[in-house]
Amino acid sequence: MSFLSGPSSSTIQEQRDRWERKRTRTAKELVKTEQQYCQQLELVTTYFVEILKAKGTLRQDIRENIFSSIKAIHSINQSLLVHLENGYFGRGFDQFCPHLQHYNTYVDNIYNASKVLGIQLKKNKTFRRFKKLQEARPEFNNQRLEELLQLPVLRIDQYKHFLQDLAANTCPDTPEFEQLSRAVTAVCEVSQRIENNTRRHENHLQLCRVQKLLKGRSTKVLAAGRWYIREGWLKVVPPKGKEAKPKMFFLFSDMLLQAKRCSQLHPSNGDKFTGQHMYPLQDCTVEKVFGHTKSRGGLLSLNFPKAKVLLMSSNQEDLNDWYQSLSSAVRKLQSKQTVVYQRDNPVHSAAAAADALSSSDSNAGRKRNLEAHKPPVEWESSAPKRMKQSTAPEQRWFPFSRQYSNARVGRIPDVWSGLDATGMPS
Repeated sequence: MSFLSGPSSSTIQEQRDRWERKRTRTAKELVKTEQQYCQQLELVTTYFVEILKAKGTLRQDIRENIFSSIKAIHSINQSLLVHLENGYFGRGFDQFCPHLQHYNTYVDNIYNASKVLGIQLKKNKTFRRFKKLQEARPEFNNQRLEELLQLPVLRIDQYKHFLQDLAANTCPDTPEFEQLSRAVTAVCEVSQRIENNTRRHENHLQLCRVQKLLKGRSTKVLAAGRWYIREGWLKVVPPKGKEAKPKMFFLFSDMLLQAKRCSQLHPSNGDKFTGQHMYPLQDCTVEKVFGHTKSRGGLLSLNFPKAKVLLMSSNQEDLNDWYQSLSSAVRKLQSKQTVVYQRDNPVHSAAAAADALSSSDSNAGRKRNLEAHKPPVEWESSAPKRMKQSTAPEQRWFPFSRQYSNARVGRIPDVWSGLDATGMPS
């Protein structure tokens, strides 16, 4: 027995030692980066928020649009740092996570903040000079305000990886493991919120780009709930054997837009397109006429309630990509409508209403038979109202993942490009 128990207990102890070494290394990195993070937040609140408030360089609403909840974030992170420096990681994050709504407010406003900041830098000469002077201070170490304002968004991803590593190297039987696990769940929710906002912002930029490519305002691309999928050239096969002509197609989550290029000799619209047809994908069916083999190119048949379109491509890979994209978009759109239809089926609603009315009539007949001495009663009824269809969740299509720590630095799209981020919602 002693011979068997010796190696087993030694193996368990070695595993615990490895856990402890990994945990110690992660804890040191977390504390070090948290100290740097709090110092950077203090730079923003001291040299920008407070001084701008005292000088009155920016109106209060503009300051709030740019800096949002960064003062509240600085306050809760100072409290978290005290716990981390004393080694209370589980307890510190357990008290920190209930205040994550300040981060939610901040990440929801980040794209609007970039827009407002860009406007002020263009129009407000006093603020532009003030910003340049503050960033020249040695405390900023050549960091620009635009970079510092991204820090809370990046820090959430750091927390996610730090907490996952700490929980993975903490004994599951301890209360701290439960605290860290709860913190992982809470921080991951904020991280998912950031990813969703990024997808919406990128999709909005794509819709704006396509809208600018189209001549005039008759073709509306910007619409709530619409997602950009892809675009490209395909040849449209005419019905009477004429020559197939190339057209530009833009595929969205709910429709396919066919356009032709404007004349290149036009002084202002030479690089734009004119919208020709908008095909709704609601009742569309997609088929491969040929192109199932590895031969060159193929033909796609799109059947709509009032039209049939044959699209041709000499590139087999491109044709397959179009087929997959169209089929997926149609399938997702139709499945979303099926869910709504099941929730509110007009046939079922009418049948239920008829049953209710017939039940009321039979009950009324029994009452008249039992109480014939009473005067007749006029029964009032109204046609059943159809319930409004509920809006299905928006489609997600942009793959997005992020890894961030000192050893693995993640990338978040540059939100300070000056592009309009309105229309974002989550």
